[in-house]
Amino acid sequence: MRDFTNLYWRLDATTSTNEKVAALREYFAAASHDDAACALAVLRGDRQVRAVSTGQLREWAAAAAGYPAWLVEECYAHVGDLAETLALLLPEPDDDAAEPSSTGTNQGSGLAAVMRDTVHGLRDAPEDRKREAVQAVWRRLAPRERIVWHKLITGGLRVGVSRTLVARALAEVAGVDQAVMAHRMIGDTAADAAGFARLLAPEATAGDDRRPYPFFLASALARPEPAAVAADLGAVAEWQAEWKWDGMRAQLVRRGDDVALWSRGEELVNEAFPEIVAAGSSLPSGSVLDGELLAVRAGRLLGFAALSKRASRTRVTKQVLADVPCAFVAYDLLEADGVDLRERPLAERRSALERLVPVRFDGTSSPAGAGPFLSPQVAGDSWEALAAARASSRGRGVEGLMLKRRSSPYGTGRTRGDWWKWKVEPLEIDVVLLYAQAGHGRRAGLHSDYTLGVWDEGRLVTIAKAYSGLTDAEIVEIDRIVRATTVEKHGPVRICTPTLVFQMAFEGVAASTRHKSGVAVRFPRLVRWRKDKEPADAGTLADLKAMIAVAGD
Repeated sequence: MRDFTNLYWRLDATTSTNEKVAALREYFAAASHDDAACALAVLRGDRQVRAVSTGQLREWAAAAAGYPAWLVEECYAHVGDLAETLALLLPEPDDDAAEPSSTGTNQGSGLAAVMRDTVHGLRDAPEDRKREAVQAVWRRLAPRERIVWHKLITGGLRVGVSRTLVARALAEVAGVDQAVMAHRMIGDTAADAAGFARLLAPEATAGDDRRPYPFFLASALARPEPAAVAADLGAVAEWQAEWKWDGMRAQLVRRGDDVALWSRGEELVNEAFPEIVAAGSSLPSGSVLDGELLAVRAGRLLGFAALSKRASRTRVTKQVLADVPCAFVAYDLLEADGVDLRERPLAERRSALERLVPVRFDGTSSPAGAGPFLSPQVAGDSWEALAAARASSRGRGVEGLMLKRRSSPYGTGRTRGDWWKWKVEPLEIDVVLLYAQAGHGRRAGLHSDYTLGVWDEGRLVTIAKAYSGLTDAEIVEIDRIVRATTVEKHGPVRICTPTLVFQMAFEGVAASTRHKSGVAVRFPRLVRWRKDKEPADAGTLADLKAMIAVAGD
């Protein structure tokens, strides 16, 4: 545990790529394979287990430190990080119970043992057993180690390092190419010591056949105005335009007799989309398609809100299949006849894709079935023509255009310059601040996380939360207003008298039975503090519902 803690703080203390890679390389080279497998799961962002709730930690820490609960909450509001707050409030560890150094003989102090005994081992334990175990760990760990462990045990540990850097470090440890390591890291490839050993193997492994390639991600255009796009990207003939579908990015892999469907989150989603997997068996062996999973019925796109009802399922009923039928729409070919095509120019890959998947899908008069179908190119011999096509996006139920350089290879991660998102202008509505919560990191102690609402039959109803879009100076000013207008406090959350109005932008809106308001907005963010408006001037729930058809959901 101490070695992993040291790694965490080394990564947290630097912005240097080389220093981060060095820290990762040194950790993985020295750690046991059991510990390394656990660390890799955290570093690459795998879903974490929540063994105890933050409420339980608050209560137990207050009792252990001898402080009233309200004082713990006040400290949390000022520090902004619960794990750090509790670690600092707790008594110093017992000298005779302190965790030994990495050269000590206590074999139970490694990361794998800690995860087994105090994370996975406590998940279903009764509360008194959890409390006893937590208190025992507190007596053993120093504050800097407690901070990391608190995040682990509550399932909230995030490390400031990209998968690309992790792959680079592991590639150096294993002595293989970074691209090979990035490929191997996809999926559940190193869940234990044996899996981690396979990850470092110098030769190809059996699991390599099923894995997708690392996804190539597009960047948003900084200047979306047509004239600016033309100035920034040059001749329109150098670019391929496609619709930006409102779905879920995926790769369809057919090698041998096996078909695998992978999400961009690097999760195998075969069970959630069995009809796509069945359709993939029509592909020749040695084929990997990059594309989009779409919810579509009778030629009409149902939008991401409908698709999300299936994405997290491990079992899909006949009723769900009928309610939310899906299709796979391909826009790139990464492998054909077992040959990796990623270094070939996009124009060449596209020609090969059109020969492999000739049936086009345009979202308006699309063929029936699950596909795979071909995502069409959007015709336009000028930037003005493409801008006109982009303007029709909401009516089609898409999010705008994708612009891809015809000469570009298929990269890894968000490599800027070759793939761009030219999205439609966001939807907007004026909202009122209802609740505020203290932020984290450099915004610790400032109320920068906002819950926002609109009017419905004379009362304000919550519709979204937003954390970005304002300047640091505005956040400081808003924090003073939040403190002055607080009418109630619930831990770090303050309920405020409605006085502040903001202009909120969002990408889409859909009807939702999971939200009390009956609607759900996608990617909300604040774009302007409307000091010129009173709360009574804010938008209404009826305004928001009227946008559902406009948003294409």
